[in-house]
Amino acid sequence: MNAYCLTDVGRRRSSNQDYVYISEKPIGNLPNLFVVADGMGGHNAGDLASRYAVEALVKSIRKEKKEKNPIPIIGKAIEAANEEVLKKASTDPVLTGMGTTMVAATVSKGCLYVANVGDSRLYLIRDRIRQVTRDHSLVEEMVRLGELTEEEARNHPDKNIITRAIGVRKNVRIDFFDEDLEGEDTILMCSDGLSNMVTDEDMEGIVKNCSTLQEAALRLIETANENGGRDNIAVVLVKPLTGEVKRC
Repeated sequence: MNAYCLTDVGRRRSSNQDYVYISEKPIGNLPNLFVVADGMGGHNAGDLASRYAVEALVKSIRKEKKEKNPIPIIGKAIEAANEEVLKKASTDPVLTGMGTTMVAATVSKGCLYVANVGDSRLYLIRDRIRQVTRDHSLVEEMVRLGELTEEEARNHPDKNIITRAIGVRKNVRIDFFDEDLEGEDTILMCSDGLSNMVTDEDMEGIVKNCSTLQEAALRLIETANENGGRDNIAVVLVKPLTGEVKRC
């Protein structure tokens, strides 16, 4: 398995609230782990929320000894991360209201398992690019209800209002997905600093036309910044090896 991650502060922000984590080696009972988190909150709270949530997630996964199914393992870990962020926010008034999005994934026996909260995304790039996760955002709800078109949604002023996040409520609602993988698949995970700045079609073209994952990640971030760089940018790219791809 090949994987590469990169973050960038962008052109409008003074600090980076995005946090990424990759491990091509086993973490607890998971064979690998890939995470993107996009923090929110004033001062340094967003930076802390994303990092703290990912660290709590990884800690929970490492501690799990009995469960073998990836979905319950990741789900339990996200719930633990939610509890830890809430607890941390209660220790300091400056941290009140901090939270983070999260998309987490693992590849096991040729199958991709994904969990997400918020609007950080996971795409599967095959013959075309396809968004696997669903955004938990006000604008996405308006699109699903037919009140906005996809094009109108891209530049809507309320684009950044999310409806679910880690660390905001006692109970966190998580969406889960699983996908069979094929030999030429590439997994792209990102924060909205990329997806708001670069179209899905351009992301697909960049990934397919770059010879390495590192080159693709650099070019994706460069393109987001060239298009305005209004937010922090996080990218994780994963390409399973041929022997790791078979039907679930």
